[in-house]
Amino acid sequence: MLTATHVPGGPNWLGLTTPDAAESAAFYGAAFGWTYEPVGPEERGFGLFRLAGRVVASCGPSAEPEAAGEWQIYFRTVDAEATAKAVEQAGGTVRFPAHDVLMAGRAAGFTDPTGARFAVWQPREVDSLDAINTAGALCWTELYSTDAAVSKAFYGAVFPWDTSWEIEVGTHVLAVIRSSVSPVSPVSPAGAGGEAQHGAIMQLLPENLASGSRSEWHPYFATRDCDGVATAAAERGAETLIPPVDVPGVGRAAMFRDPFGAAFGVIQGEAGGQG
Repeated sequence: MLTATHVPGGPNWLGLTTPDAAESAAFYGAAFGWTYEPVGPEERGFGLFRLAGRVVASCGPSAEPEAAGEWQIYFRTVDAEATAKAVEQAGGTVRFPAHDVLMAGRAAGFTDPTGARFAVWQPREVDSLDAINTAGALCWTELYSTDAAVSKAFYGAVFPWDTSWEIEVGTHVLAVIRSSVSPVSPVSPAGAGGEAQHGAIMQLLPENLASGSRSEWHPYFATRDCDGVATAAAERGAETLIPPVDVPGVGRAAMFRDPFGAAFGVIQGEAGGQG
């Protein structure tokens, strides 16, 4: 569960790159019940995905005409330009420089040293997503890395992340991402300081690397019915990467690529789902 969206380095926005906003809206509408709201001229393909009226993601066309679809996770920053400098100093590259998104905030996009793409959001009028940790909304993030040690060192230099806590999930080892929470943070219980978690970094296995898997960030959405989402996704043309499986201590999970190639996962909590 996400517990660090309001602290620096916590995921506070999610964007889908897609060549066809209408088709993507139909797919995610069937999977999660989202509706699509165009922003600006509809032919530009920019818009918001909403769940019961609340924003759960944005979408827009790729700057590269032939590029596949992609989910882009944005992490909170107080200074997008300073984050860009930290990225370059740590060995990453800038994909698109910091720029204003109307009066909503500032965004910048990067590629880490292993090839994973991510972005940052510096809020102004728009702070973060309206809904998280509820059925159909973002509830977790994971980086599947070709070199987890390099990834942990890089992100630890860019964000105030602690990845020292590692857990075993089946044959995989996940380094849980924890961020410091100040005493005044809205995610800190009873006004106390501490740590909050919002994702994990996982080393790809040798067989994954041999098959050509690359470093990639994946969003996970909460669901009350993992198998139902799997059926709806397959019927709408998704590729099933990991079929629904029970994960001890987590619940039931699955992973897919949507019809345009964007990877995402779903988690049904052991207590009967989220939200």
